[in-house]
Amino acid sequence: METRDWKDSAYDLIVIGSGPGGEGAAMEAAKRGLAVAMVEEQADVGGAGTHSGMIPSKALRHVVQRMQENGTTGWGRRQGDRNWPSMLQMAKEVVRRQVNLRSAFYERNAISRHRGRACFLDAHRISINDEKGQQQGELTARAIIIATGGRPNPLEGLDFSHPRILNTRSLHEMDYSPRSITIVGGGPFACEYASIFRSLSVKVTLLNEREKLLDHLDEEIIEAISFHFREQGVLLRHGEQITEIQPNDENVELTTASNKRILCDALLWARNRRANSEGLGLEELGIETGILGAIQVNEHYQTTQEHIYAVGDVVGAPGLASASYNQGRYAARHLMDGEAPRQLVENIPSAIYTLPEICCVGRTEAQLTEDGVPYEVGQASMRNLARAHITGRTTGLLKLLFHRENLSLLGVHCFGSEAADLVHVGQALMDRREGNSIEYFINAPLNTPSMAEAYRVAAFNGLNRLRGR
Repeated sequence: METRDWKDSAYDLIVIGSGPGGEGAAMEAAKRGLAVAMVEEQADVGGAGTHSGMIPSKALRHVVQRMQENGTTGWGRRQGDRNWPSMLQMAKEVVRRQVNLRSAFYERNAISRHRGRACFLDAHRISINDEKGQQQGELTARAIIIATGGRPNPLEGLDFSHPRILNTRSLHEMDYSPRSITIVGGGPFACEYASIFRSLSVKVTLLNEREKLLDHLDEEIIEAISFHFREQGVLLRHGEQITEIQPNDENVELTTASNKRILCDALLWARNRRANSEGLGLEELGIETGILGAIQVNEHYQTTQEHIYAVGDVVGAPGLASASYNQGRYAARHLMDGEAPRQLVENIPSAIYTLPEICCVGRTEAQLTEDGVPYEVGQASMRNLARAHITGRTTGLLKLLFHRENLSLLGVHCFGSEAADLVHVGQALMDRREGNSIEYFINAPLNTPSMAEAYRVAAFNGLNRLRGR
């Protein structure tokens, strides 16, 4: 493969895809003075995270949460009452504002934007094609970062054009308000939408092929969210394989391998995602893909072509916007400097926006046990906090895992209101090179009343257990 000198390149860097990973890479490189081109297939920047994933789902969640606080749940029966299409309009307004904000970022940082689908011509050149595959332009650069994201990976033959069969994209175009829904999956998106729909008094069946929900989390958090779902009335069916799906104009009927039959108004497919790696011309460059099309990279997000990087959902797990953004920043810094700080891509919090939220960072009890690390547990129940009593959000717990000998914080696991924000308190302590000790929470003057007081309660609980009190 021909290698070009930097001076022959029109750009220093081409980024393919404007989701969190691509945006992180483009901004990092542009702020360091590189000439950057962004290639995006869609008309607006932001990727799936802005248009069909992270932003609209969290906006919908916020609407539902406000409805709960106002004592209004379920679909309205009168003209003008709340329904799914009206809620989608609120979410779309948030998306519009996000697109405008992100577009301004590209203009402010002098990043050249090109609309079209990218395909490699060689290791340094890409063709920009329209939706019919016709070439519209050509770009050349010293380095390229692929951040094309992922998409729902359905059963073979599953027709997402049918109005009763939905994925995380088509859900945001649904023009009716279902009374019942079956959600296939047991990961973050499945649990988030189960929480949203059940909070709207929709009958929810969560059909999971695995034996538990969110099996990457700490076991106690899994038990807590599973119990909460059952308390809400979500029907959990684990270890089930779908054998047949029959949609019609009014509903959908599912059959499982265990011969269960489920009838519902709509089916939401929220299981697995496939990397958007097809059609890029990777095979001709010797760039390898793996399970579900994930591009294979090393610890620095380099492919087999060391000047071509891949970040975000296109490389697989963890599938978090925050992780993707920092992977993009890491890749950009590595291609510029030959190195990058590992802190950018380690100890990434995992947030799941159910009602209430789940968030964790660091190791789980199972991981510490497997590694033979001597640890202790400190817990705080949200119902014991004054702030929780004031807000009425008393569901959940904060769990701290710390080293028995040096008291260093090893993991933070939270289920409850504001968990996605709360976890950063523990994350900041874990990232300290010196002074990582849960005694910090004992001595620090935490605001009262605040949800952060849970750290002090959990720290006292853990130290008392360590000392046999």
